[in-house]
Amino acid sequence: MNDIEFDNWNEVKKSTNNEKVLVGFKQRDIFNVKIGKNIGFEQNGKGKDFVRPVLIYKKLSKDMFIGIPLTKTTRSGSFFYSFIFTNDIISTAILAQVKLYSSKRLLNKVGKIDNDNFQKLKKKLIELLD
Repeated sequence: MNDIEFDNWNEVKKSTNNEKVLVGFKQRDIFNVKIGKNIGFEQNGKGKDFVRPVLIYKKLSKDMFIGIPLTKTTRSGSFFYSFIFTNDIISTAILAQVKLYSSKRLLNKVGKIDNDNFQKLKKKLIELLD
């Protein structure tokens, strides 16, 4: 890991914290989110703004939500749930990395998980956390 990447993320994070734009979002939406440069095996964002698609698992308020990062890498096992949400691209939700996010990190909506897949994902996440 490169210290410069952490410094760059810190600048993006400070800028993101100062933003005043409110983005409308709801459960099951999938947004590009500034998730940052993280430590160890935690999922990182990509590009200059450290962005990754995130599934809105539960909206807690207009300012925060519980989200699950997504990857295009096919993975299986109890920590993952794969589904198709746009253009026949398989996405995998990384269930073990569910966390609270500020809505200030939201960029743009890229899709929505259908209700059937969301219910299956929800069941798998509950089993993982139990």
